[in-house]
Amino acid sequence: MESFTATARRSADVADAVARNPERFRVLTGERPTGPLHLGHYFGTIRERVRLQQAGVDTFLVLADYQVITDRDTTAHVSGHVYGAVLDYLAAGMDPGLTTIFTHSAVPALNQLMLPFLSLVSEAELRRNPTVKAELAASGRALSGLLLSYPVHQAADILFCKGTLVPVGKDNLPHVEMTRVIARRFNERYGDVFPVPDALITSTPEVPGLDGRKMSKSYGNAFALSMTADETVAAIRRTRTDDVRRITFDPEHRPGVSALLSTAALCLGVQPTELADTVGDGGSGELKAFTATVVNEFLAPMRERRRRLAADDELVRAVLRRGNAAANRVAEATLTEVRQAMGTVY
Repeated sequence: MESFTATARRSADVADAVARNPERFRVLTGERPTGPLHLGHYFGTIRERVRLQQAGVDTFLVLADYQVITDRDTTAHVSGHVYGAVLDYLAAGMDPGLTTIFTHSAVPALNQLMLPFLSLVSEAELRRNPTVKAELAASGRALSGLLLSYPVHQAADILFCKGTLVPVGKDNLPHVEMTRVIARRFNERYGDVFPVPDALITSTPEVPGLDGRKMSKSYGNAFALSMTADETVAAIRRTRTDDVRRITFDPEHRPGVSALLSTAALCLGVQPTELADTVGDGGSGELKAFTATVVNEFLAPMRERRRRLAADDELVRAVLRRGNAAANRVAEATLTEVRQAMGTVY
């Protein structure tokens, strides 16, 4: 696989090409519906998806419900998380008339692509994948076949719609590189079917959670986009800080204080050190009140849109029906091409 420097250089060239001719590109992006979407999702991915959609890039957004069980025993709450995520997407500006929003489990032809794709990679390549190693370590369980093949499933997500562009942070580059390998190997073995997708490296800010660690559903340290204003205030009040009155930005020694400063700064579009000077000697109490006000004011328009959208019981179902139908048409056409290339049409 190529170096990060080479990938970053190509990503910069791709970004220029997208700006000039957005209609030439198709984006595949998405996430696992393992819990409510939070402020980290908004700043890390959702905002960029809205930008690409509005620029004219054809966008596919997968809610990877099948991938929930790569490291979990149950799908008990998945449907609720899927419906909540769709509401969050719509409230943030995703347009189902421009973006295809769909779920893994509703698109059989996408998942069928895993079979030929699995024949193109070795066990050693899968075990070396950083995502597999990280998810295995976090789960504390034996390595399942689904987790081992997680990078191949992601390749099927991207290639079923012939995606050409995958917005990712630096940490997620390996799964795009694996997809590029699979596309090239398939084309070399069976003939040209798939474009070789490019990564669009995004300058994703790491949004700290209430405990100073990265904001994450699994850490339980996040501001869910669906929280009420009162719930947000209560969550911020629970943040562990310290009794030093002078507010300073020091992530290593003052993680709670620094997390609140970083969160407020992202919402305001300023630097956390600037906000530290603003709060000054106000202490943690003033900082918490200030951060709660900033976060609530930032999220207020999205929350109001979400409230209005949620009042229509059929809206999310209609969005998913439309998206799943469109994704199925694309996936079945791609699978037909694959079968023709492999000589397995009978």
